[in-house]
Amino acid sequence: MTRSEQDVLAGVGPRLHALRRKRGITLAALAGETGLTASTLSRLENGRLRPTLEQLLPLARAHGVPLDDLVAAPPTGDPRIHLRPVRRFGLTVVPLTRRVGGVQAFKVVYPPAGRAHTTTPQTHDGYEWFYVLNGRVRFVLGDEEFELGAGEAAEFDTRTPHWIGSAGDQPAELFTLFGPEGERAHLAPNAPPGAAARSAP
Repeated sequence: MTRSEQDVLAGVGPRLHALRRKRGITLAALAGETGLTASTLSRLENGRLRPTLEQLLPLARAHGVPLDDLVAAPPTGDPRIHLRPVRRFGLTVVPLTRRVGGVQAFKVVYPPAGRAHTTTPQTHDGYEWFYVLNGRVRFVLGDEEFELGAGEAAEFDTRTPHWIGSAGDQPAELFTLFGPEGERAHLAPNAPPGAAARSAP
């Protein structure tokens, strides 16, 4: 094995650890998603176990990232992003960015109202902005509720309890920017905490 190959494999563990921490799940939960044991996952993250393709494939699927991202494959000069939809909890999520960390862009398709996996508001670190491409969206933020249609947008601190879902009998399609660790996802550095739901220009 060449030195460069050793360096690539050595970087897999920290990337796996960062992806799991970003999702806020335990080793046991990830084990349930991938079929790998929690011990194996821990050894992979700590670099004590050399990863195999059979281990990396289910991990890439579980984290919703391309396999290339796990091994930091060198760029090929092709700037196109090969879209790989991920279906999770009834949603279809299409990652639109390749890098791990920083602001992430997604297209999210919510199922028709009544088919949502959960309607319980969630909280997590970060800041989110979304734009409704098609359909109507029911957006719950704290004690308030909004309904948005195509062409409308909202921004909010994800530490506030929130829930997003379709408001009609058709799927709702959103373009979403999410910034971890409270990082704002678009240029509004002086906006007050909370949400601003409005029509896009």
